[in-house]
Amino acid sequence: MATLSFLPSPSSTSLLRRSGLPHTSPSRRTIAPIRALSAPVALTQDDLKKLAAIKAVEYVKSGMVLGLGTGSTAAFVVAEIGALLSSGKLTGIVGVPTSKRTYEQALSLGIPLSTLDDHPRIDLAIDGADEVDPELNLVKGRGGALLREKMVEAASDKFVVVADDTKLVTGLGGSGLAMPVEVVQFCWKYNLTRLQELFKEEGCDAKLRLDGDGKPYITDNSNYIVDLYFKTPIKDATAAGTEISAFEGVVEHGLFLDMATAVIIAGKEGVSVTTK
Repeated sequence: MATLSFLPSPSSTSLLRRSGLPHTSPSRRTIAPIRALSAPVALTQDDLKKLAAIKAVEYVKSGMVLGLGTGSTAAFVVAEIGALLSSGKLTGIVGVPTSKRTYEQALSLGIPLSTLDDHPRIDLAIDGADEVDPELNLVKGRGGALLREKMVEAASDKFVVVADDTKLVTGLGGSGLAMPVEVVQFCWKYNLTRLQELFKEEGCDAKLRLDGDGKPYITDNSNYIVDLYFKTPIKDATAAGTEISAFEGVVEHGLFLDMATAVIIAGKEGVSVTTK
């Protein structure tokens, strides 16, 4: 894998000025990471997500079919693509959204939309991630869109991930936050128990995801989500994904393994791009 560090593109100049970070000519491609000035305004997590999103959109070219991800970071990507289309800097884009809320956002921005049925081959997908390990494997789906995300991103020639540096882990499951598994509603508790037993050595706690009203969260595909919380990282993510998928009633899991072609991480020291 190769890792490069970049200063943000010209479209992020205003953000840099507000944060106190330096901006240089866009003709310099591979340079040192961004360094803070003596008294910078602290970058928020949203600022970092915006910087990563702006860098990711540099991969987008006119005429592409794009997989549009879901989540807070992906929303910045969709907004940037919408702005470039509106200004005429991009033309001929077709977006394939990975959730109803991304569909609604993209539609409001005037991005032409389609589906995998009509565009089974996608040039590029851009999406966020909940965890990124050193091999560019991911945990995704805390936003509830893991099934459609995986379908769209598996159909893409390139899959670029955008995230801030809080998403970096040494092993998947290592954040202690949810690793989602989408299950059918029928006998969901049966599968919750089986999933928890499968990972008992990792001290796994399995919980049904609830919505804001305390009712079971329902995905865009009318399924439930069982969230797995690990006390230690998953020992073998490939084997874990295979075993989870073998359970009857499991629709999809949030382990996105060997799928990302590039990961863009924004941190307080700069924006880095790691490729396989």
